[in-house]
Amino acid sequence: MESFRQPSIQAPEEAPPEDRALRPQRMEEMIGQRAVHERLSIAIDASRKRGEPLGHILLDGPPGLGKTTFATCIPRELGTTIQIASGAALSAPKDLLPYLTNCSEGSVLFIDEIHRMPIAVEEFLYPAMEDFRIDITLGDGVAARTINMPLRPFTLVGATTRAGLISAPLRDRFVIREHLDYYSPAELAAIVHRSSGKLSMPMDDETANEIAHRSRGTPRLANNRLRWIRDFSTSRAEGLVDVGIARTALEMQGIDELGLDGFDRRYLETIQRVFAGGPVGIEAIAHTMSTASDTLEDDVEPFLLRCELVIRTPRGRRITPKGENHLGTSPKVGPGKLF
Repeated sequence: MESFRQPSIQAPEEAPPEDRALRPQRMEEMIGQRAVHERLSIAIDASRKRGEPLGHILLDGPPGLGKTTFATCIPRELGTTIQIASGAALSAPKDLLPYLTNCSEGSVLFIDEIHRMPIAVEEFLYPAMEDFRIDITLGDGVAARTINMPLRPFTLVGATTRAGLISAPLRDRFVIREHLDYYSPAELAAIVHRSSGKLSMPMDDETANEIAHRSRGTPRLANNRLRWIRDFSTSRAEGLVDVGIARTALEMQGIDELGLDGFDRRYLETIQRVFAGGPVGIEAIAHTMSTASDTLEDDVEPFLLRCELVIRTPRGRRITPKGENHLGTSPKVGPGKLF
């Protein structure tokens, strides 16, 4: 019989030291996403009072907004353990077996990027989610037989950056579905203040606001910017941090006042310079930039669309007057132009 690699079962407190330094450990420590926080808190409290497992939860939203943080805080609130898996690593049903059989009563199984699971793994998961059992087929052909293995009731928490790629049967099996949205500058400034305290960095309101406005509404980026400013300050400014030092450090990384980096601006410049402002298809942009179209769609375009620097039209992407102004060029108006 093929042997399975046993997944590690983690207490919720376990995390890499650098990650643990900034990541909230309890839900009450989290800043922002207050509506999601409130609904999850109600569900967790009701689950504890009834003594029942928490319903399965699906968290979706752009990268860096706190899906993993919520997933790791939930078992702490429940006082249980967590197992962590990646959807991309679950290539066959046998890869899921060790996680399911190791689930203790009321424990949490967290599957990150759950949309990347193959359909065969999804279908294997259906009875585990609904009836807390799995069907294992032994043998082939007429000699095959199926064993129904009961599981201890558990909570599945799935996280995805592309909810549209999750099949409807799997999506409908989640009792709680929450979408995480971008953070406001005020919320990010509060996160910067908290993180700077954990990193023993001096931080005034003006500097925190500057970092927040250049962090694209994303706590992960705010913390990454903060770490870089700390390194720059230690190396070049004798440990001092003020708004001027923060701007200099971020500009050295190519991060402008909107939070765009060099790759974002090259995307805009490609549409503006090579394709005369558009419209142009994403594949043409990707080939011109020598990158993958998925990278542009997942990592670059969401923020540019949110900032109204580009728009999507039936004929392709088009740079807006705001986008051209940000590049320092005058908006073009003429035949075939929408602006």
